[in-house]
Amino acid sequence: MCIRYLLKLYVSGDTARTRKAIANLQEFCQQQLPEQTKIEIIDILKNPEIAEEKKILITPTLIKEFPLPQERIIGDLANREVVAFALNIQLKYPQSD
Repeated sequence: MCIRYLLKLYVSGDTARTRKAIANLQEFCQQQLPEQTKIEIIDILKNPEIAEEKKILITPTLIKEFPLPQERIIGDLANREVVAFALNIQLKYPQSD
């Protein structure tokens, strides 16, 4: 497996919004970037110092750490076009409305 993307998802506890963001990110990566991503989930309630260090004010927040430039997306990651734009990739399967 060749990791091309390092993604860190910052969440606040085990909430419906957290679970939705995790599920949306995992689905996106499985469909669009199979076996190319490493996803880290960071709960800022358990690690408040990380939230301060990374300047996380709202959750969920996804940060693309690698490749540079670093990008941030705030929200539940349901809009695949926004996620694809932040990751600088073309969607394999466009989102249907």
